[in-house]
Amino acid sequence: MTAQGMIATGAILGAAAVAIGAFGAHGLQARVAPEQLAVFEIGVRYHFYHALALVLLGLFAVVRPAASGLALAAWLFVAGIALFSGSLYVLVLTGTRWLGAVTPLGGLAFIAGWLAFARAALAAR
Repeated sequence: MTAQGMIATGAILGAAAVAIGAFGAHGLQARVAPEQLAVFEIGVRYHFYHALALVLLGLFAVVRPAASGLALAAWLFVAGIALFSGSLYVLVLTGTRWLGAVTPLGGLAFIAGWLAFARAALAAR
């Protein structure tokens, strides 16, 4: 993924996080239990954090274009959003409990993405 792709993907995923968060705050409040709404909000929070992280990765890639590992970090953040946040969204909306087993895989993708980012930052010249 290029620097521009990281920034654009982060911006699009950020817009999606705002829209999904608004849906949760306004569309789900009367439909799900407060505990489920809290789970949905955790998904939105991590979604938004990692959308911003993608923008940060892209900006870092502009400053340090030779840094290796940034694309890997970007894809891991995208995978984390899909697996972690996505599984929480679907869990709350459908009640499909087995998706709770997918959520930690998204968390691992987030952790791996941050570690890939750290490695790229330390190796960048």
